[in-house]
Amino acid sequence: MRKLIIFSLIAIALVFSACNNSNDNSTSIIKMFNEEQITETINALSEKFGETNSFRIERGVNQVASLWQEQDGNFEDFNQYCLDYFINDNKELDNAYNKLEQHFEVLNGYFNAMTVSLMEPLHLDMGEIHHIDNIMGAYSPSAHLTDDLFQNKLAFYIALNFPAYSLKEKVEFAENWTRIDWAYARMGDMFISRIPADLIQKAATAETNADSYIAEYNIYMGKLVDADFNTHFPENMKLITHWGLRDELKSNYNRENGIKKQEMIYNVMLRIINQDIPSEIINSDNYEWNPETNKVYKDGKETQIDKEPDTRYFHLLENFKAQSAMDAYNPVYPSYIERAYDRNMELTQKEIEDLFVSFITAPEIKQVADLIKSRIGRDLRPYDIWYDGFKARTNINEDALTEITSNKYPNPEAFENDIPRMLQTLGWTDKKAEDISSKIIVDPARGAGHAWGAEMKGEKAHLRTRIPETGMDYKGYNIAVHELGHNVEQTITLYDIDYYMLHGVPNTAFTEAVAFMFQANDLKLLGTENNIDKTESDALAALDNCWSAYEIMGVSLVDMYVWQWMYENPEATPAQLKDAVINIATEVWNNYYAPVFGIENSPILAIYSHMIASPLYLANYPIGHLIEFQIEEYIEDKNFADEISRMLLQGQIIPQEWMKGAVGTIISGKPTLNAVNKALEIIK
Repeated sequence: MRKLIIFSLIAIALVFSACNNSNDNSTSIIKMFNEEQITETINALSEKFGETNSFRIERGVNQVASLWQEQDGNFEDFNQYCLDYFINDNKELDNAYNKLEQHFEVLNGYFNAMTVSLMEPLHLDMGEIHHIDNIMGAYSPSAHLTDDLFQNKLAFYIALNFPAYSLKEKVEFAENWTRIDWAYARMGDMFISRIPADLIQKAATAETNADSYIAEYNIYMGKLVDADFNTHFPENMKLITHWGLRDELKSNYNRENGIKKQEMIYNVMLRIINQDIPSEIINSDNYEWNPETNKVYKDGKETQIDKEPDTRYFHLLENFKAQSAMDAYNPVYPSYIERAYDRNMELTQKEIEDLFVSFITAPEIKQVADLIKSRIGRDLRPYDIWYDGFKARTNINEDALTEITSNKYPNPEAFENDIPRMLQTLGWTDKKAEDISSKIIVDPARGAGHAWGAEMKGEKAHLRTRIPETGMDYKGYNIAVHELGHNVEQTITLYDIDYYMLHGVPNTAFTEAVAFMFQANDLKLLGTENNIDKTESDALAALDNCWSAYEIMGVSLVDMYVWQWMYENPEATPAQLKDAVINIATEVWNNYYAPVFGIENSPILAIYSHMIASPLYLANYPIGHLIEFQIEEYIEDKNFADEISRMLLQGQIIPQEWMKGAVGTIISGKPTLNAVNKALEIIK
């Protein structure tokens, strides 16, 4: 998963009329000036500078007026500020942009570097987490930056001179905008709300606490027992939820006792979702546990242990409270749901929901499910949403792959040293591969791992990966290659981009797509050959992309509907939220998965840890799968490295415009479904 930095230059759309939206919760925002006063200032500027920049004058004055508060001064102060600091000369505007860009790279870069360092004890395998580590990991160095920039009035300077545009406007203007137009627009996106620093800090604390909770949520698999008190997993196997549990479940198709292991993992997941998991089982090997009966044993004798006290849903609720507390200071996007989709992803909630529902109700899904059923030789179970048999590597024994990876990568340094060769294998020149690799550091992760990019030139991206004492297992290697894709994207779009304000990609789905493409090449990077011809390999890739998107789209809908429920029930307790999440997950299952699986009432879609630690992040994954497939189809007969670099250097423009520049069409599930139809004729 890509780690989102605390202070990021994300796309923020602006519609001034939205301040009067019927959903506006901004009762605490003081509107300092009436329309007559704002018009007076606009007229004064027009009289001073003429009509050449009338659009920028009107937009800029309105932007500043929407942000001005009592402590900033009275109307005379506001009026004089606009007259003094509006930039009418294009050359001076360009000069101002260049200076601002330089300063924000410094601010972003050092704040990001501080946050990375402060969170090392939480993210890296550095021993037991101390109380001090939690406090400092939750501290946000940039929490007061926005307040400071309003106090010194630089925020007003930007709002006055660099118009912010709505998503609709960006779509309309995109065809004619130059690169500098996009850069100016991203500068204008920076200040459309004014959130108190203490609320920013509280949000950082809530998310960090949730992240720490998940990072320490391990299950000792060697302590799981069945009705006959048999164990089925290695004694030293410790798996994090949900990633480790899911990946172990995936690996047990067509393996000895595979179904028993999968059923056991499924029951563990249900206990976590229902929060009736015994509390002393979490991150502890002191007891044996039968997840089916939920009985706990100590030295073979049954013992009573209290269940986890809805802690999972407490953290979800804390994230909601922290994010919704900012609603009153966001007149344009007065809910976190709108900020997550319309502002951050620059795809509307309805656009995303319609895309997902259309895909998961397509007739091809049932056909793929029937194929899976025939391949595994049994009726489908709910956990078969993670069926992993369409990957080209499935004809290779995973234990054999682990033997290779554990010998090749006994520690993080070994993986880091091999990155130049991996990039060369994907088509980068020796020089460019060395250049990119020199800007990536590999760290030993405490949790499942993640990628954390730099925010200024001169700093390095961090690839966090989990490597046991026995060396990197294949599942860990597969995840590490995914994270490497993130790091490569982060590095190219920072160091090679033309304007700093455009560094990055349109939204997280795009960096996920790049990471998925790296991950799909994991065997190639490992130097392991597949005895599968290209026609069959392409068919398997289409089926795998389809099934992966199908699975995560349902999870994303659950995430979306849970946040809607929390907004409708802001005073809910963790226990009430737990019931709601289970009901929503079950309803989504019954609507879109039960008709395919033939099994009703499973809450399994609620297991994802992202729901707890990364608010409304999940939709990026399925959109990333669709983007991945569209790009892979386009570059099939082209150089991987050249094409990926070309696409990435479009930078942070709006998603659909980026896609048109990359492959000629907008984001769609149709290419995947069309390929699935062909694949079903090949894979029997």
